[in-house]
Amino acid sequence: MTRKEKLEALRFELTFLDQGGYGRSPHTPHLPRSLFVDSPTCLNFDEPQRQHPCSECLLIDYVPKDKDGEAVPCHHIPLNAAGQTIDSTFDYGNELVTQDLLRSWLVKTIEQLEREEKAAGVATKV
Repeated sequence: MTRKEKLEALRFELTFLDQGGYGRSPHTPHLPRSLFVDSPTCLNFDEPQRQHPCSECLLIDYVPKDKDGEAVPCHHIPLNAAGQTIDSTFDYGNELVTQDLLRSWLVKTIEQLEREEKAAGVATKV
């Protein structure tokens, strides 16, 4: 996946998050939505069989190598300098804390990819 494709997907994920995409489902309001997994960004979104391996996901590049074999590898992406992850911080009573961490990570990662895209564009013009 190219940097530009990653950038577009992460921007979409941020918009999805900001527009309440992880709100409670009317079908199962007692259960929280799973960050990344319950997003259209996920290769297996709305596919109970999970036919696509997580190794094909754009997020796998952000997963520590020792966690890429986990059931949900993207839940082990370090979201801040302290190494907090979706897996380590998610609390069924306070999903907003984890969503805030995810939002910050998305903004930071998008900004980094934008800088790289800009630098690559300048390099090709020289």
